[in-house]
Amino acid sequence: MTMDNMLKSVAITNIGQKRKLNQDSFYTSDGPVGRFADLYIVADGMGGHKAGDYASRYAVDNVVGEIQSAKDHDNRKVIEKALLDANRGLRKVAAGSEEYSGMGTTFVAATINDGRILAANVGDSRLYIAGKEVGIRQITVDHSLVEEMILAGGLDKRGARNHPDKNIITRAIGGDDELTIDYFEENLVPGDTVLMCTDGLTNMVDDDRIAEIIALDTTDDEKARILVNEANRNGGRDNITVILIDPYYTV
Repeated sequence: MTMDNMLKSVAITNIGQKRKLNQDSFYTSDGPVGRFADLYIVADGMGGHKAGDYASRYAVDNVVGEIQSAKDHDNRKVIEKALLDANRGLRKVAAGSEEYSGMGTTFVAATINDGRILAANVGDSRLYIAGKEVGIRQITVDHSLVEEMILAGGLDKRGARNHPDKNIITRAIGGDDELTIDYFEENLVPGDTVLMCTDGLTNMVDDDRIAEIIALDTTDDEKARILVNEANRNGGRDNITVILIDPYYTV
């Protein structure tokens, strides 16, 4: 990345058409966070009244705080420690309060440095890379029952979109004492856009349509608004959170 370039991100969250509370949380910083060059997070909480909201916000705030104070130069180790600590913290809160019993949250985080992205994922919130020449690629792998069915060959992507168990996830921050985190590293090229989102978008808008919107000749702010509006027009059955990142934004 040259000195003339910097990252630029936009983020939007929306309650959707059916929910009474927005349980999504997010964080964006195009500048340094601790030793990280930048940081982007999307979390989708689950649980009873306000528990999902608490879980997603707790996880985001605690991970950001740990990254800000971390001294380790290994970004993956820093993210891992922060997520494991957030998992323990949520489990402790849930054990001490019936109101928060059973709460948890998905979590996808990313940092970009010199054209290379490192992502960490738990749950079914997603990170995509969309390019002008190659379309859109889902980088993260959903930790969900239907994804396991797809990988086992018993279900295709089309059938997964309307499967009655599509909202059952198999991993979450706060879900179990032991937490397994997936990591992904990818090179980015000029023209790429990084999309991070909750399933309130991807359950309502298919990947091809998402790619079409990201390819529009308009600002990233407008693209984010169009994505949310499309999800709401298609039913808006869940909260919708979208982050779009331009890794090669030229000032």
